[in-house]
Amino acid sequence: MEKHDLNKFRGVIVAFYGCYDGNGEMDPQAVRKLARYYKNAGVKGLYVGGSSGEGMLQSAAERKLVLETVMQEVGGEMTIIAHVGAPSTLESVELAIHAESVSADAVSAVPSIYYRLSADSVERHWRAMIDSTSLPFIIYHIPQLTGFHLSTGLLKKLSALDKVIGVKISSESTYELQQFKAAGGDDFLVLNGPDEQYLAGRSIGADGGIGGTYGVMPELFLKLEECINEGNLELAREWQGKINEVISELLQFPSLYGGCKALLKLRGLDIGEPRLPLLPVTDSDQEAVAQLHDKLTRYIEQAKG
Repeated sequence: MEKHDLNKFRGVIVAFYGCYDGNGEMDPQAVRKLARYYKNAGVKGLYVGGSSGEGMLQSAAERKLVLETVMQEVGGEMTIIAHVGAPSTLESVELAIHAESVSADAVSAVPSIYYRLSADSVERHWRAMIDSTSLPFIIYHIPQLTGFHLSTGLLKKLSALDKVIGVKISSESTYELQQFKAAGGDDFLVLNGPDEQYLAGRSIGADGGIGGTYGVMPELFLKLEECINEGNLELAREWQGKINEVISELLQFPSLYGGCKALLKLRGLDIGEPRLPLLPVTDSDQEAVAQLHDKLTRYIEQAKG
């Protein structure tokens, strides 16, 4: 018997975007509208306050408000994972306790950022969060941003804890993903991070994925997941190819999140611009955004057809 209901965490989970008004302040109305949009699109869950959510650029009070608003809008209807990682362990624990108080389904965290930390430091950082609530915990491994590379040894040690149910792996190695799955065992979730490798990750053992570009094209990732579940790998490769076309074009903008938000605006979801130092699109980018929107619209029609 599984220690927790892991099925609720499998499949396509969108990394929720930061939502701001014209003054750059948190916009609860936009948060609600975006959360409802993903629910209506058929997405299983949301990962709130991570990289795409710009959690590290927000105050603890803002992060709490975002999570509270998401829970009020779709809590109980979708799986909600709260990313609670912060530079200090103290703040991370505070956010974890808050996540439990609003009935999030799980918490997750990166290692502390800025300082280069030992494995012992990171373990103590994570354990403080794990011990502070009764919620399941999902490790977030993104070494290219944090500077910390999770070893399979530490993964095994942490996966033995009842509350540690999985890892979100955003490093680019599918070999490492497979090794993490082997180290964690059958009842340990491995969630694919690199959006452009969703099919590769799923084919080698990932139980699902959490990603930022899912947010501008959830229909395409849901279609890809459907093809994988049906065993139609040839068609799955075609959909991964279409997804990667969109990702490649998004990466041409001043920032990925600026491009995503500009694209969402054309889809009728105005969630503002990313916070500095993340850059918005420029006026000269608007034609490229419009062309990408047209392409994405065609792909979404094909996915629904």
